[in-house]
Amino acid sequence: MELLTILLSGFGDFLGTPIFDAEDFWKLITKTVFNLIIITTIIRYIYYPVTKNKDYLFTYFLISLTVFLLCVLLDSVKLQLGFALGLFAIFGIIRYRTDPIPIKEMTYLFLVIGVSVVNALANKKISHAELIFANMMIVFVTFGMERIWLLKGESRKNVIYEKIELIVPERREELLADLKERTGIDIIRVEVRRIDFLKDTANLRIFYYEDSTK
Repeated sequence: MELLTILLSGFGDFLGTPIFDAEDFWKLITKTVFNLIIITTIIRYIYYPVTKNKDYLFTYFLISLTVFLLCVLLDSVKLQLGFALGLFAIFGIIRYRTDPIPIKEMTYLFLVIGVSVVNALANKKISHAELIFANMMIVFVTFGMERIWLLKGESRKNVIYEKIELIVPERREELLADLKERTGIDIIRVEVRRIDFLKDTANLRIFYYEDSTK
């Protein structure tokens, strides 16, 4: 490894840019591995087992990696605070064309961006112990909220419902009772998302705890 570093260092610069900077390269590798470990722990081992939602795994990992590399590679231009806040503003207003991001998924999106920014922009003023402590606190608090305090993992499904006369607030109890009987799920609440008066149907989102379907 040292021999490779020496050989690459001997090539000097190309177009005013070093071909290989051993110190910065290994720093990048170390930071990237550390950040991926933290993000994988949060997304794969805390978020996914609770929600069972694969839709956002791809998004979270790639956004995290992209934000992390952007921050690391542009760190030298001294845009640290403004750049970080700009990323939060851009990704904080993301809405997919098919469906707005639910609040919980938006929270995890904010979380992975925040962790990536912190890990990328950590400099000599922040000790390794402080950085590790900050990351561990995020992991432990997230785990505690999902697995210990909240206890049950809340899931949701979208259903097309034809008895639109029951969707009015005054008949909400009847709506819940009918949905529980027809789905066999102990539904805790329901949201009316869209109403199609031409077809006399409504798009509902039902919420229930995972263990209620077993």
